Amino acid sequence: MEKKKRKQEFRKRDKLSKAIGLFNDSYPPVMDGVAMTTYNYAYWMSKKGENIKVITPKTSTQVFDEDFEVLRYASLPLFSRKPYRFGMPYVDIQFLNKLFFKSKFKLVHAHCPFSSGYMALYISRIQKIPLVATFHSKYRDDFERAMKSRKAATAILKTVMPFFDWADEVWIPQASVEDTIREYGYKGKVEVVNNGTDLTPDEPIEKVKSAAREKLGISKTDMVFLFVGQHIWEKNIAIIIQALDLLRDMSYRMYFVGTGYAAEEMRQMVKARNLEYKIFFTGSVYDREQLKNLYAAADLFLFPSIYDNAPLVVREAAALHTPSVVTAGSSTSEIITDNVNGFLTENSPEALAEKIRSISENKEIISIVGENASKTIARSWESIAEEVLDRYNHLIARKSQK
Repeated sequence: MEKKKRKQEFRKRDKLSKAIGLFNDSYPPVMDGVAMTTYNYAYWMSKKGENIKVITPKTSTQVFDEDFEVLRYASLPLFSRKPYRFGMPYVDIQFLNKLFFKSKFKLVHAHCPFSSGYMALYISRIQKIPLVATFHSKYRDDFERAMKSRKAATAILKTVMPFFDWADEVWIPQASVEDTIREYGYKGKVEVVNNGTDLTPDEPIEKVKSAAREKLGISKTDMVFLFVGQHIWEKNIAIIIQALDLLRDMSYRMYFVGTGYAAEEMRQMVKARNLEYKIFFTGSVYDREQLKNLYAAADLFLFPSIYDNAPLVVREAAALHTPSVVTAGSSTSEIITDNVNGFLTENSPEALAEKIRSISENKEIISIVGENASKTIARSWESIAEEVLDRYNHLIARKSQK
């Protein structure tokens, strides 16, 4: 009955106003930074009265009810990149009918240049509306891992990047990402539109952190380290385990949150080093309150990735006054000033271990740097949504004058 009411409400909205379409190949319950960006765009713009439609592949796991419409199309599992899906919209007649014949849009926004992105491109051409494309990821690294060949990955990349030439505007989530998109061959204009966070403390931070540790059964004396994200080797996560092995004399707990193809190998690395009593794997955490507690309980967020462009997780940690330790020279490090609003380290287990030890010996700096991180890195998704809507409206107005 509830599902029927939702469909009636969506039809009612369609009659009153054209939709904003958000297209991406990952979306909850698949959890990654781009999926959460898509979700938060949809959630907050819907809250502001916009008619929102999310277009994404079907998933075999639990699907959550939303206050906006989510159109899902046929897909197959990507066994080499669980839990991601290979979208096949062209064979899904029911989906194509809903998208092309029963949906009217005023703007479409592609968050990836793959199956969903091309649906956005076709809609923009058929309905003569603006197309925004955000360049989020280092696609060549993904292709290279899948193809086991740099040359093959570069060849595939050349077929992908023209997608961005067809967009009316190309957005990047952080200024340093421009280096990557230029390296990949894009020569057009880019706009920087930052990501946000929905995790904010609703009480004084010390009280929030203390309560979080109590809920998780963590003592006041233990140092707590955290990683949230895909468990894939591209994120440089092996050096976290290797560094913590060098710190086995310390009293600490390390939590890895997420899933990915490397998860089992990571567990084996931990077991081989006899660190199961210090390093824990939670799997994916869908409950945002539970995730908030993990961020709040952590002293340091360990994120040595040189793969990510503008990771949401660093902003989420900052919102809970938990400073990040990131690799110097990475895209992530652009927003970090060492010992001011985060910590920088060289790209090796030894350097990471040394950095963690020195920080742990001066716990006062964690509080100071965490406070600065919350002020300089964290920004609410609600405010991001306001900026995005303003940009959309300006683009729609410009497009209509042509």
